[in-house]
Amino acid sequence: MTSISRLEQVLESIENLSVDEQETLIDLISHRLAERRRSEIAANIAQAQVEYQSGKVFRGTVTQIMDELRK
Repeated sequence: MTSISRLEQVLESIENLSVDEQETLIDLISHRLAERRRSEIAANIAQAQVEYQSGKVFRGTVTQIMDELRK
């Protein structure tokens, strides 16, 4: 089954829900997406902290950073 046909099946199922159920579904998906984004941000922060502590992060003024990027 392709992802498009799965999506079509999901959309058909959603259309069969009442308006209240559809609104609840929207709220649930929105909250889950926000939580997923928060988790990704937390993982990125943790990775950045590891890189910073191991000295893999370049620090300097804007001019120094731009010069480093041009190398």
